[in-house]
Amino acid sequence: MTKITKRAVEAAAPRDKEYYIWDEDIPGLGLRVLPSGRRQYIVQYRAGRRSRRISLGPSTILTTEQARSRALAILADARGGKDPAADREAYRNALLLKDLVE
Repeated sequence: MTKITKRAVEAAAPRDKEYYIWDEDIPGLGLRVLPSGRRQYIVQYRAGRRSRRISLGPSTILTTEQARSRALAILADARGGKDPAADREAYRNALLLKDLVE
């Protein structure tokens, strides 16, 4: 495990299969590197017995500090008993106003 920094993100080279680089300071924060070379920040946590993984965004848009702050917020919610991944899913599946009108 290494600390995820801008230099570490840029040095992460693509391989035949996707792989993860996990941060040593924030447990659950990681960098996912795809075979295409695309890199994205993720956060992984447990909600009850389920392991959940949320994509924070691509490394081309987010800085490492932005990814860290988002990961800390998600991990704090998870420790508080919430399930941020389930909240996201419920938001996506919520009824739209046009559905209510019909």
